[in-house]
Amino acid sequence: MTKLIILMGVSGSGKTSIGEALAQKIDAKFIDGDHLHSQHNIDKMASGIPLTDTDRYDWLKLIGGVGKKGVENNMNCIIACSALKKSYRDIIRAENENIMFVYLKGSFQLIESRLASRKEHYMPSGLLKSQFDVLEEPGSEETDVVTVEINQSISEITNEILKSDQVL
Repeated sequence: MTKLIILMGVSGSGKTSIGEALAQKIDAKFIDGDHLHSQHNIDKMASGIPLTDTDRYDWLKLIGGVGKKGVENNMNCIIACSALKKSYRDIIRAENENIMFVYLKGSFQLIESRLASRKEHYMPSGLLKSQFDVLEEPGSEETDVVTVEINQSISEITNEILKSDQVL
């Protein structure tokens, strides 16, 4: 059965690097959700202005639709998307039955140090606090979420994800 996997977490949690590595291991298509943002959203974030729920709505619907299309085309699909709030995850879930979220969890200090060394990304490190402020960590009622600590290597993280009985 094909599946949509959403790699979620704040900016700098490793969604893209882990998504690319995981896609290779399971022969899936990887899509960086950042590339699906509207120019308006990119410009807003680049200016240091946090996105609102309204700003994110069409982006989240697009992510859900792209994932659904991938699964309908019999392709495992991995999408990197912050999905910081339960309501955001619910928007993506709405059209997707075969879905799994992987919450890439890390401390503010670890992620802040990663962002400080990152170059050529429109998301300034100054917005990290706003992402942690908005973050609603998945609770036990969200049975389609696996939480993985990111204070380990990409290989260790992908192996931990693959050990989950929910992956494929």
